[in-house]
Amino acid sequence: MKGTRIFGTIQVKLIIIYVLLILIGMQLIGVYFISTMKTSLMESFTNNLNEQANILTKFVEQTLSPSTQSPNTTDEQTIGDLRDIVSTLFSINEAEIQVLDASGKVLTTSMPSHQSYVGRKNTTLAVSRALQGIRDNEEDIISEDNVRKKVVAKPAFHDSKVIGAVYIVASMNGLYETINRVNGIFMSGMLIALGLTGILSVLLAHTITNPIKGLTRHATAVAEGRFDQQVPVHGDDEIGQLSEAFNEMTARLQEALSANEEEKEKLASILTNMSDGVIATDEQGVVAVTNRRAREMLAIEQGEGKPLTELLGLGEERMAQLRGPAEQVIMIRNEGPEYEHDYTMRVTFTPIHRRDKTASGTIVVLQDVTEQEKLEQSRREFVANVSHELRTPLTTIKSYAEALEDGALQEKELAGRFVGVISNEVERMIRLVTDLLHLSRLDSNQAPLRRQETDIAEMLEEVADRFSFQLRQKSIHANVQVKHPVTTAWLDRDQIDQVLDNLVSNAIKYTMDGGHIEISAAMADADSISIRVKDTGIGIPKKDLSRIFDRFYRVDKARSRNMGGTGLGLSIAREIIKAHGGTISLDSEWNEGTVVTFTLPTMQERGGVS
Repeated sequence: MKGTRIFGTIQVKLIIIYVLLILIGMQLIGVYFISTMKTSLMESFTNNLNEQANILTKFVEQTLSPSTQSPNTTDEQTIGDLRDIVSTLFSINEAEIQVLDASGKVLTTSMPSHQSYVGRKNTTLAVSRALQGIRDNEEDIISEDNVRKKVVAKPAFHDSKVIGAVYIVASMNGLYETINRVNGIFMSGMLIALGLTGILSVLLAHTITNPIKGLTRHATAVAEGRFDQQVPVHGDDEIGQLSEAFNEMTARLQEALSANEEEKEKLASILTNMSDGVIATDEQGVVAVTNRRAREMLAIEQGEGKPLTELLGLGEERMAQLRGPAEQVIMIRNEGPEYEHDYTMRVTFTPIHRRDKTASGTIVVLQDVTEQEKLEQSRREFVANVSHELRTPLTTIKSYAEALEDGALQEKELAGRFVGVISNEVERMIRLVTDLLHLSRLDSNQAPLRRQETDIAEMLEEVADRFSFQLRQKSIHANVQVKHPVTTAWLDRDQIDQVLDNLVSNAIKYTMDGGHIEISAAMADADSISIRVKDTGIGIPKKDLSRIFDRFYRVDKARSRNMGGTGLGLSIAREIIKAHGGTISLDSEWNEGTVVTFTLPTMQERGGVS
């Protein structure tokens, strides 16, 4: 693997390419040069042999020609003349020259070691062709001692008649030695050239790859988030232009990433501080991002990596419908021991589209509409209660008015009783409208508090005195207690009197004859007092305590209406106490009595009258 990595580098590849190019080029040149040289040497060698063979043939023709010989010339003299010609005039290195007669018999030879061939026939193919009158007879042979030789045979003519032949066998060792020496010189030169080429290619590749290595190092640094380094520019060539472009790209990338980080931090901050929950999923419905509010609403610690169906408690079929191409809204209610509060959530599913219009995920927005639902429910109940409270007396008034119109007016006793009922119902409607207007002013802050320093003991005694007649009628004992160090408090006396009147009135209404009512005041803490109204009346069931301060809410609706109540007294009391900056609570047990406690600040608020 290490060797593979080495050969995978650009520098090594460039070196190999350069060396291979030089090697291939020199090989082509060498093949051409050696081939040409060999051909030239062979042609020169062959031509030399042919020229000498032709010259020798002329001498042989003169020597063997019958016209040139005297009558006294013997065969021995002729052969001797031929021997002298061959040995003195024609001396070819490592070559054997034979002169043959017309029958192919060897007359003389230049090789002393082959004198035994004299008088024998030469039966080689070249000789046979020459004795047949063929002039061009050449062939290459390999001797028994593995020596390459050139064979040339030339015919000798007299009057177009073959009278003999010249046979030359020349060794080509010298020729091939010359060729081998040239090959050796060429190989040495090629090796030297390859060595120099390798050194030069290393230097050249180094000049090319060094800037690339620098670019690689800086690219790695940029990938690791280090944008403070610049690639050095060494020239105006392509690599220099690439370095300049890389530096420009690095600067722009740094700016883009900085802007992206800022946007990411802004988005994270927005998601974290949103009052709505946000969930992002991929196209498979697996959660990728959740914000803090979404985790709080769903009562989970971590949502990433979980299916959206698991978080929302929806089935796969329902989820597939909600992940459609258009935005969809559903309502989900989360309730149970695992949730800190019961939530009614409006869940909006918005698909995320790619450029090719296909969905790549879903954005789910969770909105807590619990209070809205409660307000809507309260509004509906309020409208229904107001309508009911107004319809009952109006119906009664209409019925009695119709009765008077139909003749009851003529009967004074009956007419007086009917008029009394109508008057009572009108008073009841006036009380209801008055309470509604008072609540409206409190809700819209149109009932400013007129605070004054008030003696708490005096205020509580006056309340008991105002209800002394009703207390005596039902034989109810009332007790007022103001514990030390309660003295005075800054409050709106008229409005707090209204709260106390409502609480004491309710206590008297729902306490049986001979019961007991206690009105007390004590310090709740250093800056507030606690006023309590306790009775021994019929009490309130546990199931009704959570709604006892709701508008028009009655525990026993028929009995409360018959007693003249509008169902708004405790609601008004709560709003008055809230406007003073205090709190009010009610605790009760069925058939054991009720305790209503409210707190008020003792000090005047900064800024005077509020």
